[in-house]
Amino acid sequence: MAFHLRSISLPSRPQANEAEVEQELLSLGASISSSTTISTMCDGLRRLGDIYNGVEEIVSLPSNQVGKMLDGEMECSLELLDLCSTMQEIFVEMKAIIQELQVALRKGDDAAAQAKIQSYSRLAKKAKKHFKKTAKKATSVGCRTDMLLNKAREISVSLLESSVHLLSKEIEMPKQSLVSKAFYKKKAVVCEEEQLQALECSIGDLENGAGHLFRKLVQIRVSVLNILSS
Repeated sequence: MAFHLRSISLPSRPQANEAEVEQELLSLGASISSSTTISTMCDGLRRLGDIYNGVEEIVSLPSNQVGKMLDGEMECSLELLDLCSTMQEIFVEMKAIIQELQVALRKGDDAAAQAKIQSYSRLAKKAKKHFKKTAKKATSVGCRTDMLLNKAREISVSLLESSVHLLSKEIEMPKQSLVSKAFYKKKAVVCEEEQLQALECSIGDLENGAGHLFRKLVQIRVSVLNILSS
């Protein structure tokens, strides 16, 4: 599944407005909460990039006198940047483990395959721990633009957390998950190589999506810094 950067969410207009961005956030939030597929999470990361483009346009408008009301955004956005960067690194590691698992299975090396599955499990647990110390809910809202940033941040965290949860399920359900099927092949539950390749591609899409989101977050952080320093 190739990761293509394209504008798919916000209507084609010279400038996005707050109502449009808010509606897109509500739509994305509903999509994430009702879905249990990795492909939806990948699409959600793309949509978030478009939404942050709209928020950046609003923040940068000369008529948008938000000033110090966005002061609290700097600390919160830094926390999300750190989380996004960490998740991108974890996705890279997960993809590498799945690649190595495929090699071990092709060689018939059960010990190596077991070690890779255990590594994947530990990495998934490590990823989950990062969300326990990350605030999802906003504590205060100073203006509508601030509200949009808070909501976008909340959805970003939820989306990344849901992605990790879905990936972890690949090893938490014996006889059903891809890596478990690979490990228990002696019990006639054989994982086809193409399934592991599909998982590898999905993790790659999440990696690219997290990187795309990270770049958008950097851009909007710069915009907010410019406002606060002007």
